[in-house]
Amino acid sequence: MPEQSFVAGGHRYRRNVAEGLVHGLACALDHAQDAERMASGGGFLQRLDPRAKLVALLALIITATLLTSLAGLALLFLLALTLALTSRITLARLARQVWISVLLFTGTIALPSLVVVPGEVLLRLPLLHWAVTLPGLRSAAFLVGRAETAATLALLLMLSTPWPHVLKALRCLGVPVVAVAILGMTHRYIFVLLQNATAMFDARRSRIVGPMNAADRRRLIAAAAGELLARTFHLADEVHLAMISRGYRGEVRLLDDFRTRPLDWVVLAGGLAVPALVLWLQR
Repeated sequence: MPEQSFVAGGHRYRRNVAEGLVHGLACALDHAQDAERMASGGGFLQRLDPRAKLVALLALIITATLLTSLAGLALLFLLALTLALTSRITLARLARQVWISVLLFTGTIALPSLVVVPGEVLLRLPLLHWAVTLPGLRSAAFLVGRAETAATLALLLMLSTPWPHVLKALRCLGVPVVAVAILGMTHRYIFVLLQNATAMFDARRSRIVGPMNAADRRRLIAAAAGELLARTFHLADEVHLAMISRGYRGEVRLLDDFRTRPLDWVVLAGGLAVPALVLWLQR
C-alpha cells in the first residue's frame, strides 16, 4: 500500500495508510466538537427557538426547490450567506463542508445538459464541436444553484443548533418517535465508531516496533476493520439495553425547555411568507 513521507527535525519519516487513517479519524472528532461549540455560540441563529428555526429554514429550502428564476435563487443564496455571517459561521467553513463537494457532485450531473438540451447555441466546444446551448446552461445553473442553496441552509441549521435540540424540535413538530430515535442513535454511534477506531489504531500502533511491509499493513487494516465492527455491534446492544432498562422510549429529554420569543415569531412568519410569496408570484 502507498506510503506518505515527510520531513521533521532533519529526519525523514514515512507515514503509512493506517497512520493517515488515525489522523483522519482524529480530525473528524475535532471537527464535530468544533461544530458543537459553534452551535452553542451567540450568533443570530443560535439565539432562536429551535422549533421556529427548523420550520423557517425548512421553508427556505422548499423555496429553493420552487424558484424558477435565477435572480430569485441568487437572492435566496445571498440570504443564506447573510444568516451565516450573522451567526458567526465563516464562509470558509461553508465552502469546505458544502460548496466544493456539492459543486463537484451536482456539476458532474449537470454537465451533460449543457450540450444535450436543445436551444440557442452560445458556443461550440473546440475539437469535439459540441454546441453549448442557452437552455442547457440555464438548466445546469438551476441544478447547481438549488443544490448549493438548499445544502447551505441545511448546514446552517446543523451548525447553529445542538443535535439534541434538533431532535426535540422534530418531536415537537410531530415527527414519529421511531424516526427521531433512529436519527439520534445513528448520530451517536457514528461518534462511538470513530472513538473506538481511533483508540484501536492508537493501541495497535503503540505495539508496532519496526516498519511493516505492505502485506502486513493490509492484514492489519482488514483485521482491525472486522474487530471494530464486532466491537461496535456488541457495544450498541449493551447501550440499547441499558437505555431501555432506564426508561428510554425514544423521547428526547432536555434540562432546558424551549421558549418562543417575539423574534422567533417574526423569523417563523418570515420563513413561511417566502415560499407563499414565491408561489403567488410564479402563478
